This record gives sequence, C-alpha cells and structure tokens, in this order.
Amino acid sequence: MEDAAKETVERIHQQVTNNPVVIYMKGTPQMPSCGFSSRASQALAETGEKFAFVNVLADPMIFEHLPKYQDWPTFPQLYVGGELQGGCDITLELAASGELKAMMAKANAEHAAKQA
Repeated sequence: MEDAAKETVERIHQQVTNNPVVIYMKGTPQMPSCGFSSRASQALAETGEKFAFVNVLADPMIFEHLPKYQDWPTFPQLYVGGELQGGCDITLELAASGELKAMMAKANAEHAAKQA
C-alpha cells in the first residue's frame, strides 16, 4: 500500500476510534447528496444522540479507501463504538427497533467516561 493510502486508512481508523458514533456519507446531514445518506443521517438525528459525520465527497482519499477499511463497498457507513454497523438499510432497521438510540447512547456515555 502506498504512503497516501496508508495515511488515509490511519486517518479513517482515528476517526472511527475517536468518535463514539460516526457516519461516512455523501454530503452532510444538513445537505445530503444521496437518498441513502439522507435517510441514514436523518435516522441518527432522530435519536437525539450526538454523532460525527465525514463527507466522503469532500475527501477523495477517504472515498477511495474507506470501502477497503472494513470491506464494505457502499456509502453510507455507520460506525458505533468503533464497530461497523452497516449501511442505510441496517441503520434504518436499528432505528425502527429502538436499538440505534440505545447503541448510540451507550457509545456516547462510554466515550464521555473515558474523557472524564
């Protein structure tokens, strides 16, 4: 792997491990650039829990290398507590069952406790 790719994968790893909840999406939660990203980020927002996002369209290196990070080929990608949860469909299923809010709350609380 070339240096730029290694640096990008390390940056992704830092984003995933330093943010209790992070969604890699096309666009932003306020201005999504695809329907899947829109629905997934809306489901996250509706939990009322904090989450970070990365606009993959604004960072071509992340757009190129993120699918290799956890062998997940599509966007959006949701990570909670450092673990890949999946894409839009899985995020919506977790939201519908109530699991999404619980997972996010737990990850946010654990992250806050580590910071204290």
